[in-house]
Amino acid sequence: MREFLVEITTTVPEGTPQEEVAERRAAEAVRARELASTGHLARLWRPVGELRSVGVWRADDEEQLHEKVLGTLPLHAWMTFAITPLEPHPNDPGYTE
Repeated sequence: MREFLVEITTTVPEGTPQEEVAERRAAEAVRARELASTGHLARLWRPVGELRSVGVWRADDEEQLHEKVLGTLPLHAWMTFAITPLEPHPNDPGYTE
């Protein structure tokens, strides 16, 4: 699988009931664990003081990333994504050919 750096910003639509937000966030945590267990979610961070996420995600290609990985997140409809395909760097301490 290829790796992608994905920046995710979630914006809850105004007027959304708090109960719906809580349900979707709980479902999001479950789905994230599932995606991690299948190797699609490698790492996830939240920048200090910000309401966005930055993560390393894996998929065969960008189409699969959109449709079968990010598109399956319960909060997907409220998210915007900035996706950067990654490739190994020869100076990466973990790089092996």
